[in-house]
Amino acid sequence: MLPEHAPFTPDQRRSLDSLLSGLTPGQRFWLAGFLSAESAAVPPAGVGAAKASLSLTVLYGTESGNAEELAALTTKTAKKRGFKASMKNMADLSPDDLTKVENLLVIVSTWGEGDPPETAVGFYNDLMNGARELPKLRFSVCSLGDTSYEQFCKIGKDFDSRLEALGGSRVAARQDCDVDFEEAHATWMEAALTAFGPATSEALVADAFVPVVTEAFGKKNPFPSELLEKVLLNGEGSSKETWHYELSLEGSGLSYVPGDSLAVVALNAPDMVEGVLKAARLKGTEEVTLKGGSPKLLADVLREDLEITTISKAVLKKLQAVTSSDRLASLLNDDAKDELRDYLWGRWLADALVDFAPDGVSAEQLVSILRKLPPRLYSIASSPLAHPDEVHLTVASVRYEANGSLKKGVASTYLADLVNQGGKVLVYTQPNKNFRLPESDETAIIMVGPGTGVAPFRAFVEERAEREARGKSWLIFGDQHYTYDFLYQLEWQDHLKSGALSKLDVAFSRDQPEKVYVQDRMIEKAEELYAWLEEGAHFYVCGDASRMAHDVHEALISIVETQGGKTHEEAEAYVEALKKAKRYQRDVY
Repeated sequence: MLPEHAPFTPDQRRSLDSLLSGLTPGQRFWLAGFLSAESAAVPPAGVGAAKASLSLTVLYGTESGNAEELAALTTKTAKKRGFKASMKNMADLSPDDLTKVENLLVIVSTWGEGDPPETAVGFYNDLMNGARELPKLRFSVCSLGDTSYEQFCKIGKDFDSRLEALGGSRVAARQDCDVDFEEAHATWMEAALTAFGPATSEALVADAFVPVVTEAFGKKNPFPSELLEKVLLNGEGSSKETWHYELSLEGSGLSYVPGDSLAVVALNAPDMVEGVLKAARLKGTEEVTLKGGSPKLLADVLREDLEITTISKAVLKKLQAVTSSDRLASLLNDDAKDELRDYLWGRWLADALVDFAPDGVSAEQLVSILRKLPPRLYSIASSPLAHPDEVHLTVASVRYEANGSLKKGVASTYLADLVNQGGKVLVYTQPNKNFRLPESDETAIIMVGPGTGVAPFRAFVEERAEREARGKSWLIFGDQHYTYDFLYQLEWQDHLKSGALSKLDVAFSRDQPEKVYVQDRMIEKAEELYAWLEEGAHFYVCGDASRMAHDVHEALISIVETQGGKTHEEAEAYVEALKKAKRYQRDVY
């Protein structure tokens, strides 16, 4: 399997051949591109030179960092194939720049209910509305999404069709990737790079596969972190359940900066597993084998490996294929979109099994319709300067009743119910380059974070306190009740006394007859807020994407319009300019 010229001893060659033979082609290709060790091989004569003059642009749009990570891998792999490859962020280009590009790979994610990534909104809108023709362009698109959302991979699909409509030629089919995207991306990358010309994968393998002594902790190898502390932040009488978690990173080699996220690799709760087994009429002692894995008990697979709560159209399609349910087939018809949307709300896999598979399904059929259990990302609530070898989270436990049964969030209640102090949680850090403190500690910051959206701002203020930053800082926090829900109240008061926090405004929505939210406090302080912006302040928002972030955005435009004496269109352009200058950043979910 290794090229003859690969610089390994016979013993090393036998070990590596044994390792590689156990991987699928997609896994081999992914691993080859992912490893970052320096090349120890000399490629065969001529390899690489054939593509030295062929330019390739890898364009990405990212929200959580996955598309950027894959773009970096694709660019690196293309360079090893001999391409003159460059990586570009949609935030830094306009569609007119594509007129100078002949070979293009696009990697873009879909956010929420069919929206482009925050940093790609301008590029996306301009491309979809009046972009110039691209008759010389050759392209292929890799789209990242989540099948639990109705508009799965919508933005990638839009890019794919729009580039073709502008005259571009598709060299390889679009790849739509779910949350477990690694192998799908590797398949697309191989097809796309090959489509641009003769592949030189032999040189890639020789270049990338070198002896690896240990594997660093990260996404492919999560770190077993000890839970050092867990504190309930809400007072008695609150309708909310918000926890503060402190986790150890000692010995992990993992690092982060304020604004980054922590991925938690959770397990499904025993009662969730039991509910699915009961609905499927299975015992859990059945043995199943997942792709690329070893035989395991079904109960263990459902607890550790598969998403068994949230259902989507994709899951229901697979369920219909194994049950042949006419009622489910009708629900999946294109003319029943509203009925499907109503059905999906608040229902879990167990509900669907009861409704459409009353006689149950086999163990093999059950695992065939489910996807891998994805990790959950949480905004980090600590500064590494203030808490060396630790990472803190602020997590609201999700619990609700729907369709006659209690429902709960997988990761949030895993931490709350199943992990005690001293227990271990598998984690890794996830960079978020689109949510960063200003480079200068002299720059003022305005932070809007209701509820658990305050998490990264705890990190921001701690970081600036440790650095003795001189820039002003203003926090606008909101929740339901002052008495029960003022998260980190004592810490904010201490930061105000020390000067690390310059100004604090709060909005407790249920403490008066009229509900008051963070955007209302912004409007009340409009003159001062606009003055801060005019002085160069950076504006940050974290929290709920469905309503809060939109309302805060509209309030910001209104403030610029009224206080700046601008038209609505001029105010919108002002806010858009803040985004382009990275002075308006959002971490919403």
